[in-house]
Amino acid sequence: MYRLFRLVIHLLFVTALAALPGAHAQESPVAGVKTRHLFTIESDFNQPSDVVAGNNGRIYVLDGVNDRVKVFDKSGALLFSFGETGSAAGKFSFPLGIGIDDDGRIYVADSGNRRVQLFSPDGTYLSEFTTETGQEQIKPSDPTDVVVNTALQRCYVVDNDNHRVIVYDLREKKITAVSGTMGMEKKEFRFPFLLDRDREGNLYIVEVINTRVKVLDAEGNYLRNIGGWGVDKGKFYRPKGVAVDSRNRVFVSDSYLGVIQVFDQQGRFLSVLGDGDGKIRSFRTPAGIFIDKQLRLYVVEMLADRVTVLQVQD
Repeated sequence: MYRLFRLVIHLLFVTALAALPGAHAQESPVAGVKTRHLFTIESDFNQPSDVVAGNNGRIYVLDGVNDRVKVFDKSGALLFSFGETGSAAGKFSFPLGIGIDDDGRIYVADSGNRRVQLFSPDGTYLSEFTTETGQEQIKPSDPTDVVVNTALQRCYVVDNDNHRVIVYDLREKKITAVSGTMGMEKKEFRFPFLLDRDREGNLYIVEVINTRVKVLDAEGNYLRNIGGWGVDKGKFYRPKGVAVDSRNRVFVSDSYLGVIQVFDQQGRFLSVLGDGDGKIRSFRTPAGIFIDKQLRLYVVEMLADRVTVLQVQD
């Protein structure tokens, strides 16, 4: 019954897209963002959740159920891994999100240990900070993702269970701001999960239950929402990952519908991600996504235990 329901929802989504003027069967409904498949990484993962890539070409995949980060070269060959189950420095307990700064240092949202850990590009443990703020909160902190603004020396952390975003100052080495409560209004979240930022420092935060992406500026001021619940173009059923490319296009993965939609910086729908022939590209439970400076798109397909790497062609 579950599989049948999912199939019906997916067909409704594709039908809604195909009904747009000029659309053809199995083709992207607009002048779509096309991609070319480069390679697929399969490496004994167990429900990986997120991915980043460094300027050195290394690909870092968060293999969270296995409590480790696996590192690959730019062609997808395994180089090494770091981390294991535990609470000591350099160990993890169900990490969910991973970030990278301009110097290639790796930040891991170590959810079960309620902290963010920092590693060198070669996986050497450097430091950590707690995401327990000492302020009133619903539950123990639950950091699910992290993004770094190197210019501002700030680290933004999503606290999923407490429906908020934490700002950590890397110079002062302390939490300097906490914003958000549970709800649906401009300054509220319902289970924020993964996030990214654009070139101006604006934050794009996926709200899984509110089925939207909330956009804040670097100071935490509300700018806009992207999306909303539905199966039509520009809507989401179960959004999970977000990535912003060098042109400030916003890519959002929908883990239930198995597609990635593309928006402009103002939140206007542009396309469903397609292949080179203009057909809608489908994924199995896409979660964390990342786009590097060469417009290579890395897609974690969580339940397929793989990472698909694509070249964005325009």
